[in-house]
Amino acid sequence: MRRLWILYLALSSLPLSASAELVIFTDGGFLKVADFQVEGDRLRLGLKSGGQMVVSMLRVDRILEDASTEPEPTPEPLELPTFQLDFDPAQPRPTTPYAELIYDTAERHALNPALLAAVARAESAFDPRAISHKGAQGLMQLMPATAERFGLEGSEVFEPAKNLDAGARYLSWLNRRFDGDLPRVLAAYNAGEGTVDRYGGVPPYRETRGYLKRIYRDLGLDEASFRIPAGS
Repeated sequence: MRRLWILYLALSSLPLSASAELVIFTDGGFLKVADFQVEGDRLRLGLKSGGQMVVSMLRVDRILEDASTEPEPTPEPLELPTFQLDFDPAQPRPTTPYAELIYDTAERHALNPALLAAVARAESAFDPRAISHKGAQGLMQLMPATAERFGLEGSEVFEPAKNLDAGARYLSWLNRRFDGDLPRVLAAYNAGEGTVDRYGGVPPYRETRGYLKRIYRDLGLDEASFRIPAGS
């Protein structure tokens, strides 16, 4: 089938950044690559078999480190974290940068403001101009495809209020989709809901597990919550 958004290229001496990555596409497909380079609105992929391909960034859902945690030989029962994802007027305002904006945005999208603040901290350390080497942008580190999905255009992704609103809408959507299951909501924000569906739970990627741990610590959740089993 003809795909206009992919251009297959011969081997090139062009230097590429990062290595051993998993590129997840918006159509649910994925590709393990040797390395990659973000080039404006395109992503150049170094294939493990040799050669390269270039894809539109709007076709890329996530880029994850292709590294998994070691499986536990004898899994123990999990003590699930106790945390309310939904908004409650009794919840305090965050004591973080953009505190009022975070609280108002969380209230508007029925989210606990502590969750929204913790994700913003983990994603960008509250830097509205942050750009990752994977192409994620702004306070909530939205990939171009996610920004487009939630209605952002061009430089709007660097406007704190609009970026935060789009990220909050995505978190709220994930909250409903995964019935308030905090580990799955966070894993989906990091690795994509399709990845969580594919594994039937939190995927075994070291990057995703580390992401959950950072946010659990920020939310003051118990150390027992760090032992998160992958889906069956």
